[in-house]
Amino acid sequence: MLFFKAFVIGLSIAAPVGPIGVLCIRRTLVFGRRVGFVSGLGAATADAFYGAVAAFGLTVLFRFFVQNARPLHLIGGALLLLIGLRTMLARRDVAVSADGPARSGGLLPAYASTFFLTITNPMTIISFAAVFAVIAPARGLDYGSAAVTVAGVFLGSAAWWLVLSTGVGAVRQAAGVRLLAWVSRLSGGVIAGFGAAQLVERT
Repeated sequence: MLFFKAFVIGLSIAAPVGPIGVLCIRRTLVFGRRVGFVSGLGAATADAFYGAVAAFGLTVLFRFFVQNARPLHLIGGALLLLIGLRTMLARRDVAVSADGPARSGGLLPAYASTFFLTITNPMTIISFAAVFAVIAPARGLDYGSAAVTVAGVFLGSAAWWLVLSTGVGAVRQAAGVRLLAWVSRLSGGVIAGFGAAQLVERT
C-alpha cells in the first residue's frame, strides 16, 4: 500500500504540464520517443532524489535546498530561457526530419539537462515533505519503508514520462514536417516564457 501511494504521488507530481513536460514533448517530436523518454527519466530521478530527502529525513539537504531556493530558481529560469530561445531560433529545415528522428546531442545530455532543470525547483521538496507527512506513520518511516517509497515515486514519475513520450511519438508519425517544425518553435516560445516568468518571479 505504501508503494502504491508513493507511485501515485510520483505520477501526480510529474503529470502537470510545465516547462519540463513541454521540453520532453518537443524532444520527442524532434528526436523521437527514446530521447523524449530518457529526458523524462532525468526529471523522474530528480523527483526520486527529492523524495529520498523527504522520506529519509535528510534535514541538512532539506535546509540547503530551501535556503538556496532563490538562486536555484534563477539558474533554472536562465537555462529554460536559453533553451527556449535556441529552439525558437533553430533553422526550421533542420529542426525536424521527415524520414525519422533528427540527430540529438545524445541520451546522456538529454537526461542530465532535465535532471538539473528539475533539481533547480526546490519547491518540489516541500511538496514531498508535506505529502509524506500525511502518508507516513506518526513514528516516521524506517529505512526499508523509505526505500520502497522512493522507488514508488520514481516509477510513478517514470510511468508518466513513458505514457507521454509514447503518445507524442504516435502523434509525430501522423504529423507532417511543416507542422512539426512550427510546433517545435512554438514549444521553444513556451519554454522561454516559463524561464522568463521564473526569472521575474525571483528577481
